[in-house]
Amino acid sequence: MKLRYSATSPYVRKVMMVIHELGLADRVELEKTDAWSPETDLPDDNPLGKVPALVVEDGTALFDSPVICEYLDSLASGGEGRLFPPPGKERWAALRFQALADGICDAAILRRLEGNRPEQIRSTDWMERQRRAVARSLDLLEKEAGQLGSRADIGTLAVLAALGYLDFRFGHEDWRQGRPALSAWFDGASARDSFAATKPPAA
Repeated sequence: MKLRYSATSPYVRKVMMVIHELGLADRVELEKTDAWSPETDLPDDNPLGKVPALVVEDGTALFDSPVICEYLDSLASGGEGRLFPPPGKERWAALRFQALADGICDAAILRRLEGNRPEQIRSTDWMERQRRAVARSLDLLEKEAGQLGSRADIGTLAVLAALGYLDFRFGHEDWRQGRPALSAWFDGASARDSFAATKPPAA
């Protein structure tokens, strides 16, 4: 398999954490990809022009991190769901946390991209909308931090990747302020080998 990746993408980090947790590193070839380069051939594997994209053995390209992660989980677990729990309450909890974490990444990235535009065409209202979306999501995670626990599933790994991205791109804002339960959970969970092994380069 071949993974098209960028080391600074939180969605890629989530996929890389899954690969690490499942012991699949020796089965995945990594291809560093600049999705923003006008010369990139990434659309050949993902017409959306985004990373991650995973090209599997038969040449099929899978894209969007939830799909890639579930596919990888099926390879490692024989379909029994090591990181994606079987149908039931635990599965919906894990998928819900993944959706919330991915949404945090979506909003943070949109805010950052808008902030990189020339000042005369930048929308501060749009940036504030994304900031508030992240703040509300973090407040929900603070309330539900006790449900994250010490387990590794797709929900907890996604939350780790999202909080790591906030540290990476918005570290000056300190998301931990006023969120002691979430901060304590993150401090413990970030000791996982998969999190340490996928640290992005310095900003």
